[in-house]
Amino acid sequence: MFKDHPKGLLGAALSNMGERFGFYIMMAILTLFISAKFGLSETTTGVIYSVFYASIYLLALVGGLIADKTGNYKRTIFFGIILMAIGYLIIAVPTPTPVPNMKLYLAITCVGLFVISFGNGLFKGNLQALVGQMYDDPKYANKRDAGFQIFYMFINVGAMFAPFIAIGIRNWWLKVHNFDYNGSLPELCHQYIAQGNAMPAEAVARLTKYANDVSLNDSVVTDLLAFSNNYLNVFNVGFQYAFGAAIVAMIISLVVYLVNKNTFPDPANKAIVAKEISSINTSAEERAMNAQEIKQRVYALFAVFGVVIFFWMSFHQNGYSLTYFARDYVNLNIINIDLGFTSIKGAEIFQSVNPFFVVFLTPLIMWTFGLLSRKGKEPSTPMKIAIGMGIAALAYVFLMVFSFALPPKDSLAGMSADEIDAMRVTPMIMITLYFILTIAELFISPLGLSFVSKVAPPHMQGLMQGSWLAATAVGNSILVIGGILYTNVPLWICWLVFVGATGLSMFVMLAMVKWLERVAR
Repeated sequence: MFKDHPKGLLGAALSNMGERFGFYIMMAILTLFISAKFGLSETTTGVIYSVFYASIYLLALVGGLIADKTGNYKRTIFFGIILMAIGYLIIAVPTPTPVPNMKLYLAITCVGLFVISFGNGLFKGNLQALVGQMYDDPKYANKRDAGFQIFYMFINVGAMFAPFIAIGIRNWWLKVHNFDYNGSLPELCHQYIAQGNAMPAEAVARLTKYANDVSLNDSVVTDLLAFSNNYLNVFNVGFQYAFGAAIVAMIISLVVYLVNKNTFPDPANKAIVAKEISSINTSAEERAMNAQEIKQRVYALFAVFGVVIFFWMSFHQNGYSLTYFARDYVNLNIINIDLGFTSIKGAEIFQSVNPFFVVFLTPLIMWTFGLLSRKGKEPSTPMKIAIGMGIAALAYVFLMVFSFALPPKDSLAGMSADEIDAMRVTPMIMITLYFILTIAELFISPLGLSFVSKVAPPHMQGLMQGSWLAATAVGNSILVIGGILYTNVPLWICWLVFVGATGLSMFVMLAMVKWLERVAR
């Protein structure tokens, strides 16, 4: 797989794989943790999730500026890994639930998330800039798209196993305390603590049934308040121990990075050489033409950034509204892997489906593009991105069709446990949805990185990679739209919004393809 690719690609891919393993341990459980820890609604949780996810990518722009200004990309990446580990530590320290001081403990969690996002900003875009420079050598230039696809695949090897670790640790801690997992219980427990028997009768009945179902010591639950407090505390400490596993992943990433650091190029050197050549060997007229070319390249990049905003708004619903959908509407009992000391069961398990398909499909898509290239029919990178937007729209069309018969979220509170079980859908719907979304992702994300590295001016590599991630940040900042729609309108209307966002983006991208192809030559 790494044949005919630069020597440093493997080290960069492995370092990123370790970092992504830790990151996706956290992302698999983050929204469910915030809801379960603090008893927040899906919409309020979505605000925190959106701000955090946006800041991860927005701060990548800051990280790119720091690396470009200091000229020390490798040290910037190193400090990024250290900061991320510190952030995971802050949120991994077990604290009591229900929290004795909501503002204090929520603030501590948010500080931890900010430290993670700042560390990620120093790490992510700058490592991608290193990979991009590897392919500026004419010997490797025609392997650029394939190189970024390999790099992206290794990201997802880490992400594929991360949810299983997160779920396994959380469910192990529950089992240590004689509890089983039920994703619907935290919301009911918080509601009972706040309202007591003033809760709707159907909700009290569901809480009673679920409480007895998850109690492994065969005792009948008679004190719902004591049960609610105990279950919430154990449930969330298990989540926090899972965050601790992310610290181990960061240590591994750091070791891999330090071992391979000397095999990586440095974009700062390229910028210096380019500047010296320009000042010595070009006339004023030629430098003016170069300035015009730089301007066109930046315009082209920002046009693509504007389009992909709507892809990321839609795609990153996988950790937000789609996770809530899996929790509320999917029959999770079908997927239950009993390992004895723990079980692998929970809505978070679907977070492993997308990276699995990335790893599985990447060689197939690379082979397909290679075959088309040999026949002279391979689409350009901008055309591939446009096709990916259309495929993303199809994914949400699929989910929309299956959601027509499902009740809206706000009606679930008045339904009995048996009625909710009867309306749950097969997990294959989620698996198929992520299959289609993954194909779209492979047409957009790694190829977008490749396009940025190819088109970005030499002295703006870190900045433009950071700008790509900043565009992702804008998409992530409006993720909360998914939660608002999910809790307030029929499900099919919620998914229709994402069909429209990705479908319209496809047509905009198609309209720009010829121009983008000229700029990228």
